[in-house]
Amino acid sequence: MEPLTEQRDVSGPVVYGFLRLVKVTPARQAALHDALAEYCRQHELALHGVFTERTAGTERSAAFTGLLDVLELHDTYGVVLPALSHLGPKAISAPRQDRITTSGTRLLLLRGPHTPRPAASRPARAQSERARRRSPGPTPALDHDT
Repeated sequence: MEPLTEQRDVSGPVVYGFLRLVKVTPARQAALHDALAEYCRQHELALHGVFTERTAGTERSAAFTGLLDVLELHDTYGVVLPALSHLGPKAISAPRQDRITTSGTRLLLLRGPHTPRPAASRPARAQSERARRRSPGPTPALDHDT
């Protein structure tokens, strides 16, 4: 009798990491690499490699070209980034995003474009200004039958 699927070593979807590390300490590099690995472990993804870019200001680097090459492999699911800023400044990031998404792979971010801080961590003044600007607005309707 064969073991159940849950008891077999099953590899998750194949992803590759991409880090843009210009003027970064080795400790920061290790922390970012560990964060990618932990994210993949938690989401049952198989991290097959991490491409590291160390140059600034160019859309075509050896690291990004290598990443594009592996995205053409038939079993590649996506690219994992700590944040969108690892694709570079906006002028470089937008075309790179397009190249990744048009390849048919997913772009996975450990942190989204903007993560708002919880209200408790904001200063009281900021909370009161936000409350004054916020309007009640319409309540969204539920989309289900009763």
